Amino acid sequence: MTQSLENYLEVIYLLTVGNGFTRVKEIAERMTVSRPSVVHALKELQYRGLIHQERYGYVHMTEEGLNTASSILNKHNLLKEFLVFLGVSESVAEQDACKMEHLLSKESLRAIETFLRERK
Repeated sequence: MTQSLENYLEVIYLLTVGNGFTRVKEIAERMTVSRPSVVHALKELQYRGLIHQERYGYVHMTEEGLNTASSILNKHNLLKEFLVFLGVSESVAEQDACKMEHLLSKESLRAIETFLRERK
């Protein structure tokens, strides 16, 4: 999955936490992208079985989509925590974690997780 699709999935996850659904408009606003861009990404995510979109309606996550998004968000939070531990400001750590979550290997992520767990 591309970095862009992972970002869409993460945003959809965050927007659906309270009520179980979101809308194209909300996704576009959160990501500061056009509605046609969102529609294009949603088609790809639906094709991959990660979301379901009602025609001109609500966007819901599938079980697989929830699991995938949760995994992406966990990586993001882990990396942000690590960067803040290193002394990076919250805002920069947030931005950098968003970039890093798509690039680091599972081995590197496990090492960071182990390091953080052992320091507690």
